[in-house]
Amino acid sequence: MKGEPAQTGWERYTQGPLLGLAVLFAVAYAVPVVKPDAGEQVRQLCLVVEWVVWGAFAVDYAVRLVRAPDRLVFVRSNPLALLALALPLVQPLRLLRLVATLLLVGQRARMASQVRLTTYVAGSVVGLLMFGSLAVLEVERGSPDGNIKNLGDAVWWSFTTMTTVGYGDHAPTTGLGRILAVGLMLSGIALLGVVTANIAAWFIARFEHDDAEERRQTEAIAALTAEVRALRAELAELRQAVTVPPPSADAPAASTSGQP
Repeated sequence: MKGEPAQTGWERYTQGPLLGLAVLFAVAYAVPVVKPDAGEQVRQLCLVVEWVVWGAFAVDYAVRLVRAPDRLVFVRSNPLALLALALPLVQPLRLLRLVATLLLVGQRARMASQVRLTTYVAGSVVGLLMFGSLAVLEVERGSPDGNIKNLGDAVWWSFTTMTTVGYGDHAPTTGLGRILAVGLMLSGIALLGVVTANIAAWFIARFEHDDAEERRQTEAIAALTAEVRALRAELAELRQAVTVPPPSADAPAASTSGQP
């Protein structure tokens, strides 16, 4: 669009492709977890895809930084994006790339004006449920004391953890798995709070709309009532003018001399 800042134009044009790359990352991350017996070539391909997606987000951050009117303000206002880009470089763990990609996708989704809050929250719930299941399955499958051994157990555990139900029939036993559990609990509580606030805001907006509509109808009825009263008053004046005609000019004048 003409006249829009360079940074805004870049974000608008890259929003869709980056979200598409995030979906590709999800597939690449899920395949080795769901299919642990996949061949080495498949694993290497998935690894390349993960790093390519991370690289695409790194390029996106660099371009937005260059196009930002004030680069220092941009860095200060996007600390999570910078942290997410640095996480995969700290230690070559796939889980860190997962966390980084989730943070980056979440930031870009929030910046998109066309994405409504409800859609974003629903996508976040599904994403956390899916990635939480895959992550805990990856770290717990090889634990000798663990009881999360397949994708069904992992999805059930993630769902009960996010909703803070916590039946206890499945629970992580490794340190990394417990860290994942804490993150999933906090995320679930936060998302439930957002959903509750969003529903409450919708009801309040609906009630305010109904009140405004009722006030508008009341004012319209009052205006019509006043108009009807004015019309009745005019009609009464017209009727009075018709029933009492003025004296005729041909009528004989009254005698003033006292003679018959």
